Amino acid sequence: MRDFIGGLPKCELHLHIEGTLEPELKFALAERNGIELPYASVEEMRATYRFDSLASFLTVYYDGMRVLLHEPDFYDLAMAYLRKAASQNVRYVEMFFDPQAHTGRGVPFDVVVRGLTRAIGDARRELGIRAQLIMCFLRDFQAEYAMATLVQSLAYREWIVGIGLDSDERGNPPAKFAAVYARARAEGYRLTMHCDVDQENSVEHIRQAIEDIGVDRIDHGSNALEDPKLVAAIKERGLGLTVCPVSNSFVVDGIKGAEIRRMLDEGILVTINSDDPAYMDAYVQENLERTQADLGLTEAEVARFEYNAFAIAWLPEDVKDAYIAEVDAWVAAAG
Repeated sequence: MRDFIGGLPKCELHLHIEGTLEPELKFALAERNGIELPYASVEEMRATYRFDSLASFLTVYYDGMRVLLHEPDFYDLAMAYLRKAASQNVRYVEMFFDPQAHTGRGVPFDVVVRGLTRAIGDARRELGIRAQLIMCFLRDFQAEYAMATLVQSLAYREWIVGIGLDSDERGNPPAKFAAVYARARAEGYRLTMHCDVDQENSVEHIRQAIEDIGVDRIDHGSNALEDPKLVAAIKERGLGLTVCPVSNSFVVDGIKGAEIRRMLDEGILVTINSDDPAYMDAYVQENLERTQADLGLTEAEVARFEYNAFAIAWLPEDVKDAYIAEVDAWVAAAG
C-alpha cells in the first residue's frame, strides 16, 4: 500500500506555503537576514510545535514568518516545498499564500508574489510539477483591509487563480467578507474558504459559504455532515472539500476518520491534503498513508481522493483529463 500511494499521481489543493517553512530553512533565512531566533537548535524549535487548538497553532505559525523578508526568501520557501511535493509524485498543487501576514510587516506585495511565482515557473521546468497561487485573506482583520488587498492583487491577476479565507474563525463569519468575495468573483477569481473543524458556529459558517457567498469549494468543512441540507447542497453543486487529516489530529481528537469515510461513501468530492506540513510533520504522502491505515481503505478508495482532487482543480478540462489519465494508468498497473 505504501508503494501504491507513493507512485499515485497526486493533486494537493489545501497547502499553506508559509506552513511549509521547515526549521532548517527557518534557521538559514534568519541567518541570511540577520534575525535572531529564540532557539538553540532545530530540535528545540520542533519541540515547540505542540498545538491543541487553532489559536495556539496560529501563534507559532505567524511568528515563524518573520524570517521571510525578501524575494529570494519566498522563492526558497516555495522551491523547497515544490521539491518535496515532486518527490512524493504531486503533479499539481494550488498553494495558499497570506499577503497580509507579510505586507503588515512591511514586506511589499510585489516581493511576495514575484518570489513565489518565480519558484513556480522554475519548478515546472525543472521538476515537472505544476502549481498556481490562491491568495488568502486573514479573517481576523477588517473586511476593508481584505478589499484593499484584493484591489492590490489585480495587477498580478495572471499569477493568482483564486482567493481564500483563513486564520482565526471565531467571530469572523463568511458574511463579514461578502462584498470582498462578490468583487473577487466579478474580477474572475475562483472562490474557496476555510470552514475549520469543530469551530464555534461551524455549521452556520458552512451554510453562509455555500448559500450566501457561493464558493466553488470548501477547505476543511467536515462539520457540514451535521446538516443534511448542507450535505445535499454540497452534492448537488459538486463542491469539493479539502480535508487535512493529520492537521485535524493536532486540534481535535483524531483525523476525523469517520467523517472522511462517510464523505467517500456518500460520493462527496473529498480530497486529502497536508495543510501546514512543516508544523504537522506530514506532507500529502503521510496524510494519505495515515488516512488509509486508520480507515482500512482499499487502493481504489485511496485513488478516489486523487480523482476527486483533479476533478475539482482550477485547471482547463483537457489538463485535468491528462492528470486523471495518469491516475488511471497507475491504478491499472497496480491492479
